[in-house]
Amino acid sequence: MTQLVAPPERFNFAQWLFTLNAGRGGKPAYLDDGGTLNYAQLEAQSRRFAAALYKLGVHREERVLIAMLDCREWPIAYLGCLYAGVVPVCVNTLLPANEYAHMIDHSRSQAVFTSPALLEKVQEALGESAAKTLPTIVTGSKVAKPCVRFDDFLDVAPLAAAADTYADDIAFWLYSSGSTGRPKAVVHSHGNLYWTNETYGKNVLKLREDDVVFSAAKFFFAYGFGNAVTFPLAVGATVVVMAERPTPAAIFKRLTERKVTVYYGVPTLFASMLADPAIPPRSAVALRLCTSAGEPLPEQIGLRFKEHFGADILDGIGSTEMLHIFICNRAEDVRYGTTGTPVPGYEISLRDEDGKPVADGEIGDLYIKGPSAPLMYWRDTARSRATFQGVWTKAGDKYLRDAQGYYVYCGRSDDMLKVSGQYVSPAEVEATLVGNDAVLEAAVIGVENAQGLMRTKAFVVLKQGVEGSEALRQQLHDYVKTQLTPHKAPKQLEFVAELPKTATGKIQRFRLRERERAKPAA
Repeated sequence: MTQLVAPPERFNFAQWLFTLNAGRGGKPAYLDDGGTLNYAQLEAQSRRFAAALYKLGVHREERVLIAMLDCREWPIAYLGCLYAGVVPVCVNTLLPANEYAHMIDHSRSQAVFTSPALLEKVQEALGESAAKTLPTIVTGSKVAKPCVRFDDFLDVAPLAAAADTYADDIAFWLYSSGSTGRPKAVVHSHGNLYWTNETYGKNVLKLREDDVVFSAAKFFFAYGFGNAVTFPLAVGATVVVMAERPTPAAIFKRLTERKVTVYYGVPTLFASMLADPAIPPRSAVALRLCTSAGEPLPEQIGLRFKEHFGADILDGIGSTEMLHIFICNRAEDVRYGTTGTPVPGYEISLRDEDGKPVADGEIGDLYIKGPSAPLMYWRDTARSRATFQGVWTKAGDKYLRDAQGYYVYCGRSDDMLKVSGQYVSPAEVEATLVGNDAVLEAAVIGVENAQGLMRTKAFVVLKQGVEGSEALRQQLHDYVKTQLTPHKAPKQLEFVAELPKTATGKIQRFRLRERERAKPAA
């Protein structure tokens, strides 16, 4: 039985990390395309950031929005907030302006920190929000007024001491999309950050001080955040940071040039890497371990990757709610095709629709009990009560446990899909498609590609007089990409004369799935 050590009652996560790394001042903490940030600079600049927040007029427990591409400034801003007792709201950099506007208003953010590439979208969001204007601090060398350059913002004396926070104090927010309505704001404490390291970090990942780590998943994901902040900083490792989109070419460049030892990916990227003709040989990389999350890793992808690179992929499942992974394979016990076993510190329960435990081999709803569960969904009592049931968190996933005690993913409990590691609501995509003048009705399902990865497919009924064509298919795909986060746009789109429905007019999506499964393999 693994013995877990709780944090002290008074606990500031940023100060805890700085204390752990007190003797590593000159060691690189972050490497990006612009240069290096060592551990001494990370602490000093984070403490300056904390002081600058107070100078700006932001108070303890107030929120600020971080809509920033991955760069050295991201952890400075995040840890600076925590050091000051201010609450960073870390948001997806791919969201449209109207979603940012909602998040600014919902969180009552007092300032926005962003990147030059996102500034126009942030300014549009501010124009749509109730705030209208907020102090906006931008990374980069050229920043036009009234925005403030990030380096100029840091031009203050460092805050002398960390805010006297408690382990149960609110540390930060992440937004998690639900099946209906607006995204949910998941509220995490300083203690939760500690607990993910105490459980998954120490017992599964087991990073070393000499590791060089690289996460394709971005900082704003719970998965990416743990990968690139919590776990490496807790042992004094070095983190490679990349602002650009994680294409195979971009990933290969970092793996080979930076000699990455631990790479964190998602199944779609592992599949793309293996399919790329420019894949480097094993001798060109230094990989010793990889991890995967976001969607199930197909067994063949894991086996082929291990054969090529000699490094296992530890597939696991986590959530924004639980902050990181709670079921996972182990380096000493990898079973591809399963999600592995519970991470020490977490208990798993699979239950039927009546809430009763199911037997091994039977599918049940996934419930998790563990120390990193969030405090709440902000200002959302109904969904908080539905998800956080006493000490248990209902995940919304279907699982079974096999006779050997390994957990096997069976799908979402509702119509939610996971594409490229991110949730997609068919209803949201359908509503967007119907918003186009050419579309009468739409239904969206998930289909697996040749690699076993989930992709969205839309079935569209056009309005009378509108003819289906390849040009219209591309137009509708592009339309969805402009209205929603790009990964939600259907990879396939089929024009149909009608959709299968019940007598009461409800679309029968399961019949569309059956139709797809019945098609002969390409």
